[in-house]
Amino acid sequence: MGTGELEPGRLLPPLRELAVELGVNPNTVAAAYRVLRERGVIETAGRRGSRVRSAPATTGRDHIRVDVPAGVRDVSSGNPDPVLLPPLAPAFAAAAARGDREPVLYGDVAVDPELARIARADLDADGVPDGPPVVVSGSLDAVERVLTAHLKPGDTVAVEDPGWGRTLDLVPALGLRTVPVGVDDEGPLPDDVRGVLEDGARAVIVTDRAQNPTGAAVSARRARALRSVLREHPRTLLIEDDHGHGIVDVPLHPLAGATRHWAFVRSVAKAYGPDLRLAVLTGDGVTVDRVRGRQRLGPGWVSLLLQRAVARLWADGSVDPRAVAAAYGGRRDALIEALARRGVAAHGRSGMNVWVPVPDETGAVARLLHAGWAVAPGARFRMSAAPGVRITVSTLTAEETGRLADAVAAALGPAPVRSYV
Repeated sequence: MGTGELEPGRLLPPLRELAVELGVNPNTVAAAYRVLRERGVIETAGRRGSRVRSAPATTGRDHIRVDVPAGVRDVSSGNPDPVLLPPLAPAFAAAAARGDREPVLYGDVAVDPELARIARADLDADGVPDGPPVVVSGSLDAVERVLTAHLKPGDTVAVEDPGWGRTLDLVPALGLRTVPVGVDDEGPLPDDVRGVLEDGARAVIVTDRAQNPTGAAVSARRARALRSVLREHPRTLLIEDDHGHGIVDVPLHPLAGATRHWAFVRSVAKAYGPDLRLAVLTGDGVTVDRVRGRQRLGPGWVSLLLQRAVARLWADGSVDPRAVAAAYGGRRDALIEALARRGVAAHGRSGMNVWVPVPDETGAVARLLHAGWAVAPGARFRMSAAPGVRITVSTLTAEETGRLADAVAAALGPAPVRSYV
């Protein structure tokens, strides 16, 4: 395998057959297969045998994008509206002034007490079970730390499909296997979750609100169904991503606590700015202790200057969540309604994106680009889900909405549109 003679996906011989061929004890081959599996070199699927794993993703799905020529309107980025982001200078100036008076040294606390207090109060208000906070460098950093705290190479992780492309890249890069779970407007499908857990998935990642790319939000009804499924599999590692906090107008219905080990993550990127690489993570005691311990062995802590600035932004009410949610909701609903009037089905219950199922993804992206609109190809977000395109509405104006809807309808033509489930 190291020489490349055995290509990714190549089926390996059964261990007893290989033991006979090599003239060794079957236990020796079993031990070798176990080491290779633990190192992420091969993967085993029960009676289907063992195969050579694909090389870990390093560049990911970033190459699946549209280069935006001059004069083309870019609605593919997934970025928030800069106008709705708060000014950062006052908060950082206040944090820096405090840092001058009380410089942070090695051995100081890893979490700013004021940040922890505000974060925990918000979590309590939303019904997230009690747990100590950890500060990490964004949602994806949190997901990676929690997965590596509990899983080993070869373990299976259930992911939303369509889902966040970075998550779809991260999981195999850690030597883990991904299995898709279908999504509708109310979140992951309970039957799909039950099926993958019964097949041995060790972890499941759920986006509570503003799901990327579909805009799904876990409803109260769906949360009850998902909690029921998770309680049937209490050893499952549950990771919840609530990156939409602060930009959505739908309530949170957390799943945390339905399993023995869980983590709940909130980042500040969408509401306060992507460059603020900060997220608050809480979870059960074992998970939090493991994440903290591993963090101490690496970066140690997230800058207290950054933490204090974010705490100041929160304390000052620098973002009005209702106003931000209303702005994104109005733009999102206007596009969905305009598409519906033209016979095009689209999805976007929350957040800043609209997902449009299409019969021919490549053709739709190309025709829209020719018409002056750059949208995100659905291949960046899919495993086995039907084709689609993602449109970011964060900066879409009322005047542009009708023209974009016309372009999408023309790009799709008369062909029927399939559901993304």
